[in-house]
Amino acid sequence: MKGLLRRHGLSTVCEEARCPNIGECFSKPTATFMILGRRCTRNCGFCSIEKAIPFPPDEEEPLRVAMAANEMGLKYVVVTSPARDDLPDGGAGHFAETVREIKRHLPGAKVEVLTPDFNERLHIVLEAGPDVFNHNVETVPRLYPIVRPKADYERSLRLLSLVKGLSDIPAKSGLMVGLGETFKEVLGVLRDLRKAGCDFVTIGQYLRPSKGNLPVAEYLPPEVFDRLRDAALEMGFKHAASGPMVRSSMNAEEAYGHVKIAGGRALGV
Repeated sequence: MKGLLRRHGLSTVCEEARCPNIGECFSKPTATFMILGRRCTRNCGFCSIEKAIPFPPDEEEPLRVAMAANEMGLKYVVVTSPARDDLPDGGAGHFAETVREIKRHLPGAKVEVLTPDFNERLHIVLEAGPDVFNHNVETVPRLYPIVRPKADYERSLRLLSLVKGLSDIPAKSGLMVGLGETFKEVLGVLRDLRKAGCDFVTIGQYLRPSKGNLPVAEYLPPEVFDRLRDAALEMGFKHAASGPMVRSSMNAEEAYGHVKIAGGRALGV
């Protein structure tokens, strides 16, 4: 997998974020492609992606993503990026072109985008026709100053609301626990996400990717994740993945299938 990715000159968030599930996903094979470079303009406390001035977008990257996905035989492709606050559109146009290239070369494949919070340019991505729009709130609003200091909780909620207001594309979000939040605060986030129109949600245990990142405040037992999953489903989410090793794009194809079965209209089928 790594040889294939390097041959196409591509990066994955699996590698850059040091995901603990990389062995399982790469062996399938599947991966979450990370476009727009390996440098982020923000400095989130939980993330190990390099924080530096990014390079200009690579115009050939969308095609290379499509070629790699085709070589891997993927039927479900997940595309993400670091934050690109240096770009006028935040990278929305590059996301859109990547979706179009994947659809052109793999017409039967589904595409999920996991994007930064470029609210005013959202329509550019939606018009390209992704099958799922994912944007993670990551944590509870009280912890944003230390976990996501350059992000804004309400801005993320507005982005998800816009997805539902502008399209029939299902919306997805995710958050981590174990950073010092309370159970009640997590329930509040879940309610906010449902109000914003999210169709499915992921909840996983935060694991410190390096010594330079925030320490783990608490390791939650499996039964707490079960309670959170049950609460999310009671709130009306069509699918909720909740567990210590759950990550936003892990088993994304399976989650899409669950949502399709649970509520086909949400997927326009």
